[in-house]
Amino acid sequence: METRQNLHIVGGSSRSRAEQAYLGFDLGYHCEVYADTSELLSYNPVRGVVLAYDDPDRGGVARVLRALAVDGKWLPVVGTSFEPRPGRVVEAIKAGALDYLSLPLREERLGDAIARIGCEADAYAEARRKMVEARNRIAALSPREREVLDWLAEGCSNKMIARELSISPRTVEIHRANMMTKLGAEHPSQAVRLRMEAHLEGGARIVAG
Repeated sequence: METRQNLHIVGGSSRSRAEQAYLGFDLGYHCEVYADTSELLSYNPVRGVVLAYDDPDRGGVARVLRALAVDGKWLPVVGTSFEPRPGRVVEAIKAGALDYLSLPLREERLGDAIARIGCEADAYAEARRKMVEARNRIAALSPREREVLDWLAEGCSNKMIARELSISPRTVEIHRANMMTKLGAEHPSQAVRLRMEAHLEGGARIVAG
């Protein structure tokens, strides 16, 4: 017997949450509604998809994703809002949302999104867990150690990094050793892989010439 997909509907007005739940029930999903993320976490969800209302006054979808991560929950999250602005959609996707739906929900759009996410849920959960853990490790680095990591990810040698940062190669070696210890990396490739898993934007900029 096929297990019904769980939809956790979070935030927004009670009327909007009810409308989303009715549509979910019609599509054969099991739906739960929560006033906010705290209420969601109090019920200790272990599976399903979170439909999170993107309220910028309350931190938006990014805040929901952070709260889930802090609680060790790696559920896939879909942002929702009325007349979503492109900037809000981009911000939510960058934060880790797998999709973004306009309210009121449309049956076909919701069904397609949930079907796709259902196939990706396990891979998403593992990737999200690795990303958060990597970001937490990198956050422990000093600004200089972070710069060394960024340049290392660009394939630069100690001498090249020293030149770009206007410090001695020996100083680079010290920062690099400290960085490796904090990241728990035994080889530079492991440190670079952590940075990739963290999906960090920006970083070192190669200067031509």
